[in-house]
Amino acid sequence: MHIDLSGRTAVVTGSSQGIGHAIATGLARAGASVVLTGRDTGRLDTAAGQLREAVPGAEVSGVTADLATESGARDLLSAVPHTDILVNNLGIFGSRPALEITDAEWRTYFETNVLSAVRLIRAYLPGMKGRGWGRVQNIASDSAVVVPAEMIHYGMSKTSLLAVSRGFAKEAAGTGVTVNSVIAGPTHTGGVEDFVYQLVDRDLPWDAAQREFMRLHRPQSLLQRLIEPEEIANMVVYLSSPQASATTGGALRVDGGYVDSILP
Repeated sequence: MHIDLSGRTAVVTGSSQGIGHAIATGLARAGASVVLTGRDTGRLDTAAGQLREAVPGAEVSGVTADLATESGARDLLSAVPHTDILVNNLGIFGSRPALEITDAEWRTYFETNVLSAVRLIRAYLPGMKGRGWGRVQNIASDSAVVVPAEMIHYGMSKTSLLAVSRGFAKEAAGTGVTVNSVIAGPTHTGGVEDFVYQLVDRDLPWDAAQREFMRLHRPQSLLQRLIEPEEIANMVVYLSSPQASATTGGALRVDGGYVDSILP
């Protein structure tokens, strides 16, 4: 399948590293002009350089903004008033006993993982509808469906994203704009390495630690390994393409078979 996104602009939030950076790289390879976002200008500059090295000739820019805040969203919209593709990847996660999660932590997870996406959809969707074409994708998680006991605040936020995606897909009905969520399974990123070592013996080498983590904490995985960020990016690039024009309002799984369901 040849995917050509030439002439399209893509905004990918939380894209200075990990899944977001892999998604931005995949979109750039398909020809899109990519906007990276993050809170640290230095890290964004490094990420942009890495992307240009991976995809020679890529059109890449960066916007420094804290998108968990209203002011940060305004900064992005001022720099990039319109986009054809919006990928809401920004998110935080961490382990916390359920009864110890404070009100402030609940609010922070909702603001960062959910409301940041809602603000940008609300801002960019009218332009997409007016132009008769657009792609919105919210990066959710298997934790939206199989809520982990050790981070129910994170699971709550990702479940909310599924509802957000379905609801805005209805708002975009019949306009040529699609809105979907991507359910990512346990994925190999730097942040996840830190998380794994919170739950298993820190003295284990990484390969052994990963196997132990999957055995003890993610035994449902049919892959029996962590997913690589590029594997998530492949789904996002497809959903961003003209070929995915009939896929909207969905929750598409790239979870390695982690969710024990025959339905998406």
